[in-house]
Amino acid sequence: MQRTPLPRHLLTSTVTTAVLLVGAAAVPPATAATRTGGPSQRPPLFSLAEISARRIATGDLVAAAKWGAGEPVDDPAREQRVLDSAAGQARKLGADPRLTRLVFRDQIEANKKVQRGLHRLWRDHPGEAPTDRPDLDEAREEIDHLNEALVRAVADAAPYRRSVTLCRTALAVSAGRVGRDRSLDELHAAALDVALRSVCAAANGVPRDGRA
Repeated sequence: MQRTPLPRHLLTSTVTTAVLLVGAAAVPPATAATRTGGPSQRPPLFSLAEISARRIATGDLVAAAKWGAGEPVDDPAREQRVLDSAAGQARKLGADPRLTRLVFRDQIEANKKVQRGLHRLWRDHPGEAPTDRPDLDEAREEIDHLNEALVRAVADAAPYRRSVTLCRTALAVSAGRVGRDRSLDELHAAALDVALRSVCAAANGVPRDGRA
């Protein structure tokens, strides 16, 4: 079923509601499991897709912060620190740092996709631009917490990556459920697709772009 884009005013309102979405990351696993029907009812790779969606939600806050400060979307130094940190955490967990770096590169691009989409909207419709500027450091602190959880989720997904077909099927089901649960609009649903594109394409040690 084709997704219907949200009206512009509802898309812009996600800058406010993203605070609630991101805050859900602090819910203990047992509570979150109860709220979604229990772990037995969750499809495989659900946690990875769910954390990715929460990370994407921070793009609204970062977009508003950068918009208010007149800062560019791209921040190569910050991006490199995130990639290096994720790879380092993966090593400590005994996970694949190369794959983790690939996944996090996509996560960063997904977040920037949201930022760019909102900035385009606000440039074309200045009256819909946010009047309040979130604190960028606070938003990034929340992202860092989500990054830690995401590294673990990528590591936990290792058994599914032994089969590309199994991994892609499990990920598609999980991403679909997350999209429905969170009623993702067109921009954020497309960003979630970007965020997850390397999870299975890198299965069996073969990155999606063919590079090691």
